[in-house]
Parts: sequence; structure tokens; C-alpha cells
Amino acid sequence: MNRNYGTLLVVDDNPAILTAVKICLDEVFERIITLSSPESILPTIQREQVDAILLDMNFSMGVNSGQEGMIWLSAIHRKHPDIPVVLVTAYADVKLAVRGLKNGAVDFVTKPWDNDELIRVLKDAIDKTKEVAPLNEVEKKHVKKAVDKCHGNMSKAAELLGITRQTLYKKYQQ
Repeated sequence: MNRNYGTLLVVDDNPAILTAVKICLDEVFERIITLSSPESILPTIQREQVDAILLDMNFSMGVNSGQEGMIWLSAIHRKHPDIPVVLVTAYADVKLAVRGLKNGAVDFVTKPWDNDELIRVLKDAIDKTKEVAPLNEVEKKHVKKAVDKCHGNMSKAAELLGITRQTLYKKYQQ
């Protein structure tokens, strides 16, 4: 295997899990950063280029609701919506997985995990962020964003985009 998947941030309070993940994914990622405390997540992704996050759902002894993971998922998603987050927990249930996905996680893995499955899930999460959209789709979104920013004023939007109003109307109607 070649290490072509950049940097993975792994957040789990169990040192054995952090070691196991590093061993499992060492051949896949160029760099694996491990954190045992979720409080370090935001400062770490502020100073490091992170391609994906593997986030445990529970950090307090005896608590297995997944609520802590949801709080951290929301905090990450608010500040860094482009970084894919894969949730991981030993206390999985369908409701928790669905809630995580609705809150912005790209996938959900249960402990103990299958190594090949974990690798696939993380690669897929990163690959999805690198997909290229068709140019007309990107242009259409950009034109709509400009029109919305100008509160529907087509003259201002055309000026902002550096095109004529006539061209803007054509692009807007596509």
C-alpha cells in the first residue's frame, strides 16, 4: 500500500484504541495525529491540515449515550464543514448512527471494527471531498449565490460576476 491519504486526526480517550488505529492505518495515511481529549480537536485542526477525523462518541467514564461525540461533531462541522468526520463507538445503535449522519458525519464505524472496513470508510470519506462537480453545476451555484448576495438585483449580480445582465439571465435560467 502507498500512503496517499494525507493526515488523519483520531480522537479517542482509550490509548489502546489510538495505538490500534495507528497500526491499522499506518500504511494508508501519510500522518496520523492522535488525541486523547476532544478539547484539543479545534486547536489542532486550526494549526494542522487535516484530511479526515475519526471521532469517538463517548469520553466520560460510564457514559455511553454518544452525546459528547455529537457535541464535538457539531463544533467541528460549524468551524470546518469541509473536513469529513467518521464517528466510532462501541455502543452503537441505529438511532445514534442516523443522528450522527444527520448532524454531518459522513459515516459510522463500530468497535471492534474490521480493519479493511475502517480503511474503506475513511478512504471513501476523503475521496468524496475530492470529487469534481461538472462545470455548469458549479457555475449555476455560483450565479445563484451572487444573485442571492445582491438580494435579487440582477444588475448588481452581473457586475459582481463581471458579466453582462443578458449573460447573467441566460446563466440563471439554465
